[in-house]
Amino acid sequence: MLDREGFRPNVGIILLNANNQVWWGKRVREHSWQFPQGGIKYGESPEQAMFRELEEETGLLREHVKIIGRTRDWLRYEVPDHFIKREIRGHYRGQKQIWFLLRMVGRDCDINLRASNHPEFDAWRWHEYWVPLDVVIEFKRGVYQLALQELSRYLHRNDHPGAQRQRSQRQLQRAKEKLIEPGKPEQEESK
Repeated sequence: MLDREGFRPNVGIILLNANNQVWWGKRVREHSWQFPQGGIKYGESPEQAMFRELEEETGLLREHVKIIGRTRDWLRYEVPDHFIKREIRGHYRGQKQIWFLLRMVGRDCDINLRASNHPEFDAWRWHEYWVPLDVVIEFKRGVYQLALQELSRYLHRNDHPGAQRQRSQRQLQRAKEKLIEPGKPEQEESK
């Protein structure tokens, strides 16, 4: 299913762990790494496609993740001709994607790269948030940058309890430092 401009509707998935590291998969029998992604089938919403692709490519189910955010608009990339099958050249230009940012609430052992009969990945690892920009295939780099930038605004608003506790402790410490002047002893609270 292509749009009038020759772009296939698609979803991209940025999966975060508790440390805001991103899930990064190695494509089967290749030395190329990428985020999970896949086409939107006819009649499917982007969110439905995202959950289907997530399960097919990583084995993760709805209960293993929480949606943190998504891109507002389609992000597009063109595929170079030498990557396009001869029979669709001239019609197919590339992908248009809605990107989702997910928080993993399951465990690493919930990931199963053999969840489908046609695995996309044969290895995976966690990476720092911005690392994929340095190693993703060149023609996808612009879309990855746009998606990571747009969705990075949600990193500070995550709902992970540990992160909230750490942030609260830092804020409390800063507030205490502002109340206590350097060189003066801390005053006891009156009882």
